[in-house]
Amino acid sequence: MKRILISLILWALFLVTGNAFAESNIVIDKSGNKILVEKPFTRIISLYGAHTENLFSLGLDQEIIGVARNETYPSKATQKPVFSYHDDAEKFLAARPDLVLIRPMIVRGYQALVEKLTKAGITVVSLQPRDVSEMYKYWKTLGALTGKERQAMEMIETFEAGLSAVRSQVVLIPERERKKVYFEAIHSKMKTFAPTSIAVFVLKAAGGLNVADDAISVRGTNIAAYGKERILSQGDRIDVYLAQKGTMNSVTVRQIKEEGGFMAIKAVRNDQVYIIDEQIVSRPTLRLLEGIHEIRRVLYPDR
Repeated sequence: MKRILISLILWALFLVTGNAFAESNIVIDKSGNKILVEKPFTRIISLYGAHTENLFSLGLDQEIIGVARNETYPSKATQKPVFSYHDDAEKFLAARPDLVLIRPMIVRGYQALVEKLTKAGITVVSLQPRDVSEMYKYWKTLGALTGKERQAMEMIETFEAGLSAVRSQVVLIPERERKKVYFEAIHSKMKTFAPTSIAVFVLKAAGGLNVADDAISVRGTNIAAYGKERILSQGDRIDVYLAQKGTMNSVTVRQIKEEGGFMAIKAVRNDQVYIIDEQIVSRPTLRLLEGIHEIRRVLYPDR
């Protein structure tokens, strides 16, 4: 009877421990899918540059077997096979991935591909943080999926340390001397960034004041509609005009300066129009620290 009792206790402990393990290793993605991570994924295709960059930061050089088109950072990414959501599912299946990382826009626009991969037994996870607090959770999720939880925490600690160093300098700039900035996201549509976006976080961390803090997010994204009329109404307040440059916005300083009516903007008249790489201000990676330093240099060159 004693042996039977001990066996029952051990079995109960096993069940409790097993359930606890399962609960602590469940990842919920942006589509609401629950993924049980029973062991780290080791053959990963990333279809978003931020995923790729963060996977490399976690030390997953060997585990990455495919990346999206036009990847340039880190340089190792350019040596990986290229995949696209325009490709047939068969191309993915031939590579035998166990994990495909995407973002919500791919789920919305290429649902058939996602369904084919899922039916074939490939785990598809959609991730994209909207702000810095979500970015930390996002890094932890990547760590949980790949068995790199410690490295993910180190990324967070590195970022926090970098932020602390910048803030110790920015706090020395008097409020009256802070530069007022309009931060352009898409020139052709006169769109800016949502006030809660990562790009605006970067701007504020650098000591800039966002003149478009009343902008409203479009469909819950990081982009916000603003319009030329509202930009021009702020013209005399805008000390610096910033524009991200990347796939969404291939604008130049000349285009901005020659935009109809833009001479009403103080920054344009004073030759204070600057372009900044979208990868270091919009992508949720460690290079946001680089973006903060770059914007601070633009806003306060004498400091």
